[in-house]
Amino acid sequence: MFGKLFGRGAERPVADPHALPAQHRHKNGMYTLRALGDTRVLALVEAADAGDWEAVKAALAPFDLGRDHRVLDEIADLDGVQDWIGRAVEEDKEHRATALLISGTRQISWGWEARTAERAVNVTQNQWRLFHERLRIAEEQLFEAAELRPEWVTPWRRLLTSGRGMSLGPAVNETRRDAALRRDPLDLETHLEWVSQLQPRWGGEPGQALAFAQDAAARAPEGQRLGCVIAMAYIEEWVESERGDYLETHEIQAQLREAADHSILHPAYVRRPGWQQDFNTFAMALSLADERHTVRRVFQALDGAYTKWPWTYFAEPEKQFARGHRRA
Repeated sequence: MFGKLFGRGAERPVADPHALPAQHRHKNGMYTLRALGDTRVLALVEAADAGDWEAVKAALAPFDLGRDHRVLDEIADLDGVQDWIGRAVEEDKEHRATALLISGTRQISWGWEARTAERAVNVTQNQWRLFHERLRIAEEQLFEAAELRPEWVTPWRRLLTSGRGMSLGPAVNETRRDAALRRDPLDLETHLEWVSQLQPRWGGEPGQALAFAQDAAARAPEGQRLGCVIAMAYIEEWVESERGDYLETHEIQAQLREAADHSILHPAYVRRPGWQQDFNTFAMALSLADERHTVRRVFQALDGAYTKWPWTYFAEPEKQFARGHRRA
């Protein structure tokens, strides 16, 4: 009875049985999230790191790789996957689509590793050659994966990434965006790709990305993670402005508070593996806007869990997260 009166008891959230315990906490309480904070994802990553295709397939059982971008990215970002995944593509006919999806996504990450994060004028001819060679392989493999599994969203989202890297132009990329959104109109990662595509550094016009994000978020149901597109759009606005205080306005603070309350802080929000990245996105945006209230709730929910993205826009990302965490 007293538990109900004072908001305890039945309302207490159930512990996640697959939660990966935090390791190597710093003195300030922060730690780097690994394997999306999920024991099942860790098993998948370890299998992929060992090049064990049979173990990878077994570990993929709880996940839908055609829709779960985060789980796919965990494999694709592993160095060395490119050395063994080609055999799976050629030899495992039953799971060819999955192998193609992993291989194509890895080729894009591997391509960007060759290009590096340098400005275009500082990228060497050999780096450009490797970049485009790997993106061309990615395109072939992702198109075949999409043909084999037409309901999948993830190939089309990744074809947006390769299309941007290869400068294929707005008509091609709009077609790919529409193909992804037909399969899932609320897919956050596709919207984030398009926010990047609309940045002036990729040929967009100032304000285009933010307008797109605001329209998308306005159509999202309560508790849907698509609200993160607002936070990311403002982070991109800050990057383009090259002004540290660009987001520090009452209007932007209010928009970010509303977006957070409508999405990640809403009771309907579901904490799936890697949910901490959604919270890190809002934590960074709210910190840049010098917002003092909602940002506290976001950092408290994170309990020190740091994800590299999107803090890598800073020269010292971990220090920036720690600063925000400490202030909250």
